[in-house]
Amino acid sequence: MTDIVISGTGLYTPAQSISNAELVDSFNKYVDLHNEENAAAIAAGDQVALQHSSTEFIEKASGIKSRYVIDKNGVLDPTRMTPRIPDRPNEEHSVMCEMAIAAASEAMTQAGKTAQDIDAVIVAASNMQRAYPAIAVEVQDALGITGFGFDMNVACSSATFGIQQARDSIANGSARCVLMVNPEICSGHLNFRDRDSHFIFGDVCTAVILESAETATSADQYLIVDSKLQTIYSNNIRNNFGFLNRGDDAGVGQPDKLFVQEGRKVFKEVCPAVATQISQQLEKLSLTPDQLKRLWLHQANLSMNQLIAKRVLGRDATAQESPTILDEYANTSSAGSVIAFHKHRSDFMRDDIGVLCSFGAGYSIGSVILKKL
Repeated sequence: MTDIVISGTGLYTPAQSISNAELVDSFNKYVDLHNEENAAAIAAGDQVALQHSSTEFIEKASGIKSRYVIDKNGVLDPTRMTPRIPDRPNEEHSVMCEMAIAAASEAMTQAGKTAQDIDAVIVAASNMQRAYPAIAVEVQDALGITGFGFDMNVACSSATFGIQQARDSIANGSARCVLMVNPEICSGHLNFRDRDSHFIFGDVCTAVILESAETATSADQYLIVDSKLQTIYSNNIRNNFGFLNRGDDAGVGQPDKLFVQEGRKVFKEVCPAVATQISQQLEKLSLTPDQLKRLWLHQANLSMNQLIAKRVLGRDATAQESPTILDEYANTSSAGSVIAFHKHRSDFMRDDIGVLCSFGAGYSIGSVILKKL
């Protein structure tokens, strides 16, 4: 099989950030307004009073301290609690395309590639701005890339699944070099009125360049030693938003049209599945856990990552072995593990090995074993 490498990565970070304190202040103001407006129903026992959130609760539950967003004011307005992202004319780049261009430009520079060197674009993200035309085709056109492009959605595992699709395309000869981008506007599908989840997500975009080792010229190349994908059906993380919603008036605007999850069930079921997949993958490759220099894990929850790393390594991982970026970025869905890889690989030497792994709704799990060349 042709050796295929990651030869460049890119990161776009929105300019605006929201601290836990700012988010809690906004949420608690909303709670007070809601309880005041529904005081009679609450007193009669027909409604349950909403409870305040706190910075201590958020950090203990998740490890998150802040998040970047496309629009801060709309999120923090207690009478709105939704980002303000105006529609753009069809002749202008979409928001997701704009983010993708920024991240892709850095990745292309790292890899030493121009648009003429790339002949496929994959946009892999948890939610698409529109159904069609594909965001990937828009990005392809904006960057002047010929060939083909398509969108794909495997929720928080979209990036690792996208890496395997890119790898497969290069291996079977349908592409020479692939740009895989992950524009995540998670603030758009988060229910900021839900105490249990209003703090979880942030916005960002990552990009990855994949190509044959024969054509790679970058000084920083990572061989894809192996990739493994797994899906297990579960309703414990779900979002029911879609074009068929207009067919049932009763469902319009309901909470299930945004992100919902059964957090405890997800923790209990996903952590062992992820650790088992990575461990079995290492065993198949005749690699031992102590040969792993780094685990670039999906950045959803600090406790989840600590448990997964401990099960894989057989001991607690150091901060260097399993780096955390969710304290600053929060959960950025498919982009989280790529951000960790982008920011925490400069100390890798030749033949050092790491695993890039993501997991999320579906359930879906993707793990990619990488070796520095």
